[in-house]
Amino acid sequence: NMVQFKSMVQCTSTRPWLDYVDYGCNCDIGGTGTPLDELDRCCQTHANCYTEARKFPECAPYYKTYSYTCSGGTITCNADNDECAASVCNCDRTAALCFAGAPYNQNNFDVDLETRCQ
Repeated sequence: NMVQFKSMVQCTSTRPWLDYVDYGCNCDIGGTGTPLDELDRCCQTHANCYTEARKFPECAPYYKTYSYTCSGGTITCNADNDECAASVCNCDRTAALCFAGAPYNQNNFDVDLETRCQ
């Protein structure tokens, strides 16, 4: 779920969570358009991963709770997750690690979606 995703991002990154919420074309819920950079591409990949997770019965990625641990920037999705939870946990884990490795461009925060996101 989004609270757990926020915690994962905070585990792997030194940037505040809110720096990512309105970043680029794809980092907000329902974002769309060609990614502006590597970080925006992380968000697009995360959204696509959630789309795949929804294929499991009654799987709602934004709300699904899963079991994981995070220590020293290493995230582990626990083996006791059901299929939906495992899928969502892996989506969030992959995105959090992607965020941590991608450069942050302040010019791509709070962009005009109509003019910059096609």
